[in-house]
Amino acid sequence: MYIKRTIEYQIHASLKSKEIIAIVGPRQCGKTTLLQHIAHDLNSTNFISFDDVKALQMFEQDIETFIAIYIQGKKYLFIDEFQYAKEGGKKLKYIYDFHETKIFISGSSAIDLTIHAVKYLVGRVFIFNLYQFDFEEFLHARKPQFVSVLKEQKKIFESKKASTISPALHKEFIDLYEEYALYGGYPKVVLESDAHEKIKILKAIFSTYFLREVRDILGLIDDYKMTALLKTLALQIGNLIDYRNLGLTSEFRYRPLKRYMNFLEKTFICSFVRPYFMNKTVEIVKNPKVFFFDTGMRNIVIDDFRKLADRPDGGAVLENTVFIECIKNGKNIKYWRTKQRQEVDFIIEGEGRTLSAFEVKMKYDSRDMKSLNLFVEKYPGARKTMLYFKKDTAYKGYGDSDASVKYPVYSV
Repeated sequence: MYIKRTIEYQIHASLKSKEIIAIVGPRQCGKTTLLQHIAHDLNSTNFISFDDVKALQMFEQDIETFIAIYIQGKKYLFIDEFQYAKEGGKKLKYIYDFHETKIFISGSSAIDLTIHAVKYLVGRVFIFNLYQFDFEEFLHARKPQFVSVLKEQKKIFESKKASTISPALHKEFIDLYEEYALYGGYPKVVLESDAHEKIKILKAIFSTYFLREVRDILGLIDDYKMTALLKTLALQIGNLIDYRNLGLTSEFRYRPLKRYMNFLEKTFICSFVRPYFMNKTVEIVKNPKVFFFDTGMRNIVIDDFRKLADRPDGGAVLENTVFIECIKNGKNIKYWRTKQRQEVDFIIEGEGRTLSAFEVKMKYDSRDMKSLNLFVEKYPGARKTMLYFKKDTAYKGYGDSDASVKYPVYSV
C-alpha cells in the first residue's frame, strides 16, 4: 500500500526545472518508495541504486560509459542510495552541465555529512527533506476514514466552535493520536498494528542506525558513549541542554560532544531548538532545547511505551510530538525563556515577522497562561495559544485565533 506523501506536491512543482532533485532524510522513512512512485508516473526513466556495486563502480570509474547506459535517450534518471558514491557531486555536476536528463537522487544524511554532493551542486540542486510520517500521513496509513475527522477538527480549532463529532469518535481519534505520539511515524512501524511488533521494528531501526551511520560514517568504535549520549538526550526532551551532565554521562569531552550532537542532528535523530530573544540582558540567548525527530525512536532509546497518562514525561512527549508536526510543516521553531525562568515552549515567526507563541500541557491550568501573557506583553501583537491533551473529548487549544494554527495534533 502506497501512502501519498505531503512533500510530493513540492517535488512535482519542480519537475519541469533542470535542477537535480535530492531527497534526504532518516533511514527507512520511505525515500526509495517515494522515488519509485514518482518514477512510475513518468515516461522515459531509468531507476538504479548505488547498492548495486556494478552501477556504483561504473559511475565512479567510467562516467562516460555510465552516461551511455543510463543517461542518453532518457528524460529522467533516479539514483537511490546516492551517498555511497565517492565524489558523487563532482560527477553529477559534469552530467548536469552537459546533458538534459533530469536527475533525482536520494540518500541518508551522509550526502550532507560527507559533502560528496552539495558543495559541487550550488545552484544546480533542490534539496527536499523527507521525514517519517506526519499525523495526517499516519491517518492515511492506519485509518483513512479519520482524515476527514482531522480536517473537521482543524476547522473547529480555528473557529473555536463547539465540536460536532461524537464522543466515541473523538475517543478513537485521540487514541490514534496517542499511538502516533508513542510509536512515532516510521512507515513500517505505522503499518504494523501490533504494539509488540512495532517495538521490534523500532529496535531494528535503532540497531541499523548504529551499524550504518555511527560505525560506518563516524568510525566510532566505542559506540557505548553514543548510546549513553542518546539516552541522556532522550530523558531531557523539551528541556535546556545541560552540557556538563551530557559530558559526564557520555564520557565525551566538550568539543567531541558538540561534534556528535551535530552528527545526531544531521542524521535526523535529534534537533536542537535555539532561543528567541531581543533583549540579551533578560532573555536566554544560547542554550538550546532538545527534541527527537521521531517519538518512537526516542521511546525505544529509553524503552518506555507506557500510555501518556501513566508516565511522568507525558507532557514532554506531547511537546515533542507538536515539535515534530511543526518541523514537518516547514515551521521555523524557537523557544523563549527569561533569566527568571519564565518560559514559552514554542515561538514561531511567520510571514511579516508575525509571532505565534504556544504552550503544550497534559492538562489545562489557567496559571500556565502566565508566561504566554508575559511574552505577549513584551512582544505586542504576538498570538498566544495553550495546547493541551484532554482524552475524553479532544486535544484542544485556548488562546488567540490564528490562521496559521491548524488543529494542534496535526500541525502548527
